[in-house]
Amino acid sequence: MVALSLSVLIPHRTAEVCPMRSPEELSRKEITDLLHRGWMSHDGMWFFHCLKEFGIEKANQLNKAAIRSLAPLEMKRLKKLLGVEKIETFENFKAFLTGGFDLLIADFMNARMSFPEKNVFHWEFVPGQCFAYKGMQMMGVIQDYECGVVYRVACWIDSLGIPYTIDPPVGKCMMHAKGCCTGDFRLCLK
Repeated sequence: MVALSLSVLIPHRTAEVCPMRSPEELSRKEITDLLHRGWMSHDGMWFFHCLKEFGIEKANQLNKAAIRSLAPLEMKRLKKLLGVEKIETFENFKAFLTGGFDLLIADFMNARMSFPEKNVFHWEFVPGQCFAYKGMQMMGVIQDYECGVVYRVACWIDSLGIPYTIDPPVGKCMMHAKGCCTGDFRLCLK
């Protein structure tokens, strides 16, 4: 049996043969954006089908269960990828979350974070532009949707074993109730 290389079977790309960009020509941001959009589209479709099958109360419950189960896996993988063993100080947390945010949160999600003082992690979304808020509006369930986005971040912090308080508490969509989504995690770190 003769082994053939794919390069023999597929001609080299030229503008005349295939007027498209190769994966090597894409920026890291373009690639991560594509992956995030696929992930969030799957997440939205999963929520939509849970909603249709079981109703909003059960869809919220299943969504939170999935998030809580996923968070430790995300943090374990992110720690390994970034070469982090322990997060013991606020500066460790700040560096880890900044790197993680860059990898796990896409621009289209319209989330912003800052660290206005020691042991405070502040989040906010561009008013009216949170991707989950817009998705739940399209599904017609925004008034009953329990925020999975900030809940996910809370689950990340839980899975890192960092004690904290959150203000305001995570519940129904703040963007819908107040017109904005902003708050603080107050961490107990050195």
